[in-house]
Amino acid sequence: MMNDDQLLRYSRHILLDEIGIEGQERILAAHALIVGAGGLGSPAALFLGSAGVGRITLVDDDVVDLTNLQRQIAHTTERVGHPKVESAAQAVRAINPLVQLHTVQQRVDAAALDALVAQADVVLDCSDNYGTRQAINAACVRAGRPLVAGAAIRFDGQVSVYDPRRSDTPCYACLFPPDARFEEVACSTMGVFAPMVGIIGTMQAAEALKLIAGIGQSLAGRLLMLDGRDMQWTEMRTQRDPECPVCGARRARAE
Repeated sequence: MMNDDQLLRYSRHILLDEIGIEGQERILAAHALIVGAGGLGSPAALFLGSAGVGRITLVDDDVVDLTNLQRQIAHTTERVGHPKVESAAQAVRAINPLVQLHTVQQRVDAAALDALVAQADVVLDCSDNYGTRQAINAACVRAGRPLVAGAAIRFDGQVSVYDPRRSDTPCYACLFPPDARFEEVACSTMGVFAPMVGIIGTMQAAEALKLIAGIGQSLAGRLLMLDGRDMQWTEMRTQRDPECPVCGARRARAE
């Protein structure tokens, strides 16, 4: 049962028929894992924290740099040089001290991801490199946890949900094969429009909250792509690859 402080704090959620008290209690009981505490992870963590997600685990091995402050809104000038996970946790606590925050300041490998993902109800991929995205996806497939993945560079962004609990939708590797050769692009060399990471990271938070509370339809089976130059959204329907090296064998066994 929520106390009076919680009923007041989350009243605007409780007023929504789709959430109500039961939905907000599901949010309070949930555990979200956010991998990456930078441009995408900042708004995702702030919104999940403000919405009352009971436990949030933040994973990132980096420290706050002056160049981050143009877009990574969880960090401040005073926290330059501090670990990003601690800086982001401090920002969330300032908004909502009721949230339990766990920080992991390391670049996680497959074994560490397996342990972290297994403890979470939903996983947000807010990382910035292809190898980490593939490792997070594989861990989510193994554990059967829904993954909300976002990416942004220059004026372009994309977001989707990969839900291994559903046999009719793809995993990340179905769309982006692990053995494919993609040229890594980094905002340090390509640049990024500051609000773009905010838009995509906020959408990741929205999809995560929907999955937790059981609201509407997730983005599973759909990839949304945003061209920020013209603010044009493109939706691409996605399908699972039965020969996918990551989810194909697991789903075949389940069926």
